Amino acid sequence: MFKMHTLLCAIFLILQLSPPMPVISSPSGARHYKSIFSFGDSLADTGNGPVIFERFSIFNRVTRPPYGSTFFGRPSGRDCDDRIIIDFIAENLGLPYVPATQVHNGSFHQGANFAVAAATTLDADFYHGRDIPGAPSMFPLNTSLGVQLEWFESMKPYLCRTGRECKEFFGSSLFFVGEFGVNDYHFSFQKKTVQEVRSFVPDIVATISMAIERLITKHAARSLVVPGVIPSGCSPPILTKFADGSPAAYDSKTGCLKAYNELGMHHNSLLQAELAKLQAKYRNVKIIYADYFGPVMDMVESPHKFG
Repeated sequence: MFKMHTLLCAIFLILQLSPPMPVISSPSGARHYKSIFSFGDSLADTGNGPVIFERFSIFNRVTRPPYGSTFFGRPSGRDCDDRIIIDFIAENLGLPYVPATQVHNGSFHQGANFAVAAATTLDADFYHGRDIPGAPSMFPLNTSLGVQLEWFESMKPYLCRTGRECKEFFGSSLFFVGEFGVNDYHFSFQKKTVQEVRSFVPDIVATISMAIERLITKHAARSLVVPGVIPSGCSPPILTKFADGSPAAYDSKTGCLKAYNELGMHHNSLLQAELAKLQAKYRNVKIIYADYFGPVMDMVESPHKFG
C-alpha cells in the first residue's frame, strides 16, 4: 500500500507542476477564495481516517513512518509521505492546510476537510444489498459522500447564521468534491467482474451529481472542483490482485490491465458529461473537472520525464 500512496504523492506533484485544471465553463474574472471545503477519500483526507478507524479498532498504517516523513517530519494522517493535492491548492490560495474535522478543534472558518480514506460514493447499504462485503471492516463506517455532506450541514450553523451571510460565505469558498468512485469499484471487484461493476457507474456518477447540485442549491456554492478517477488498471493493488490475467488482458505498452482502465475512462466520460449539464443549468457557478487519469497515464507511459 505504501508503494501505491507513494505513487499518489508523485501524482499530486505532477498535478502541481502541470497546466491548470481544465475548466468546463467559468464566469469572467478571477475569484478570491476565503475558505476550502473538501469531501472525498484518501486522495483528499488530511487526517480523518486514522481517527475514525481507531474508533472501530481498525489498523491504519498511515499512523506510522514512513508516512509523513518527507514533508511533515511525522505521520500527518495523510495516505502519503508528503502533501496531497488539497494541500497544494491551499498553499496556492494563500490559505492554511484544510483541517480534518475529526482532528481539528479550532475554527473552521477558513475551511474544513470531511474526506475519509476508503470512503465510497454510495452508502454501505447499496453494497450490502448486492452481497459485496468489499473490505468488511470499512463498510460499517459508512463514510460515504452522503454522510460527509451531512457532516458539513451539521457544521453549517457554526459557520454562518442567516441566509445572506451563508450565501456570501460559501460564495467565496472553494468546494473540492472528490475523488469519488475508486473505492466503490475496488471494493466491488472482491466479488464482481469488471463488467458487473460497470453497471454501478451511472449510480455513482448520479450520486456525485446530486451532491454537487445540493451544494449549489442548498448552500450557495459557486466554485467546485470535481476530480475524476485514476487508472485503476495501473495501480499496484489491482495489478497484484489480478496478476493471473491472460497476456491479452494487459496493455502491451504500459503493462496496465486494460479492462480496469476502460472502466475508469467510462466513469470519467459520464462524469464530465454530467458536469457539463450542471454547468449549463447553473451558469453563474464555476465547475472545474480535475483530470487525475491523464497525469497518471503520462507518468506510466513516460516515466523518464519525471526522474
